[in-house]
Amino acid sequence: MTNDQILAIRAQFPALHQDINGKPLVYLDNGATTQKPQCVIDALSRYYSENNSNVHRGAHTLSDRATQEFEDARRTVQTFLNAAKPEEIIWTRGTTESINTVAATWGRQNLTAGDEILVTGMEHHSNIVPWQMLCEQTGATLRPIPVFDNGELDMEAFASMLSNKVKFVSVVHVSNALGTINPVKDIIAMAHNVGAKVMIDGAQAVSHWDVDVQALDADFYAFSGHKLFGPTGIGVLYGKEALLNAMPPYQGGGEMIEHCSFAKTTYNVLPYKFEAGTPNIAGAIGLAAAIDFLNRVDRIALAKHEDSLLTRANELADKIGGIRKIGTADKKASVFSFLLDGAHPADVGTLLDQQGIAVRTGHHCAMPLMEQFEIPGTVRASFSFYNTLDDVERLFAGLEKAKMFLL
Repeated sequence: MTNDQILAIRAQFPALHQDINGKPLVYLDNGATTQKPQCVIDALSRYYSENNSNVHRGAHTLSDRATQEFEDARRTVQTFLNAAKPEEIIWTRGTTESINTVAATWGRQNLTAGDEILVTGMEHHSNIVPWQMLCEQTGATLRPIPVFDNGELDMEAFASMLSNKVKFVSVVHVSNALGTINPVKDIIAMAHNVGAKVMIDGAQAVSHWDVDVQALDADFYAFSGHKLFGPTGIGVLYGKEALLNAMPPYQGGGEMIEHCSFAKTTYNVLPYKFEAGTPNIAGAIGLAAAIDFLNRVDRIALAKHEDSLLTRANELADKIGGIRKIGTADKKASVFSFLLDGAHPADVGTLLDQQGIAVRTGHHCAMPLMEQFEIPGTVRASFSFYNTLDDVERLFAGLEKAKMFLL
């Protein structure tokens, strides 16, 4: 993809065109939150300006319009993930709530003392803590799959951990801290061979390439809208229909009931059984607009562009020296996580911000992984397709200046 084509895409993201501390913004914190194209902003504005109303059961035109857009958004996500039915798409607040939903429903219903749950050693806290809470409630055991020092998953160790005790496996598709791309299709197949169900945290994956949940044979898959160029506060839980039908509701209240009385309450059909209360209507509509935007671009070409940004970052890191790369797996998304010798990550981040360069510093909600590496955290530059090679050059020029102050 040519530089002109990248710049044309970049032009559609208004937040990128501003100065920070007197310098043009270089936004390299996409692993935390991506920026939003104008079409998403317009979709949110249009809903609130023209169709603002609650969905379902409304006996007026605005409610009909809002409901239509809301359910069209669900079908957009269904197609995006290649789910078999729209009923398999549950709206949540994000990946964290999606994981908690599965833990609190499928987990409580199916796990008992002596059962095992497997996660990886590179998980975000959101894919650790809900399972720890579940284990405290059920007597099940949480076991981490080891991670090599280069950031790759130890698949031989994973194979050796699988047994009929393992009832659930929950793994990250792409590590937010390292960029490692895990072989989730193999993981799912291996787990299914021992009868375990599998959940995939796709928060860091869906912004980089197409995901086909049927081809993966995932039992559950989750992602967040704000990491996919959509609004904050909206997320998706995909689940196989048979599993979702068998699971109890996560929360009680409006929308998730079929009939309510003091004698007995019966629950609504999918997907509404898991959508208690007024949903994030604008968020769902905005997420659909973000997906529509992605469907209009060549995602394969954009993924190659992101790979070129990571390649250039590695080249420059080797050139200037004094940089310790954290996470050097062969298969990576466009995440460059590192330490500057002799400098605390927070100090590096502050000095980069003074130059208009936005990165993330700290443990990235992956404290067990940082403990394994015996480091307090890292500086993380996470690239998206609207970043340019000039952004990468600016990052390393900024690091050269930071070294003058810190070393």
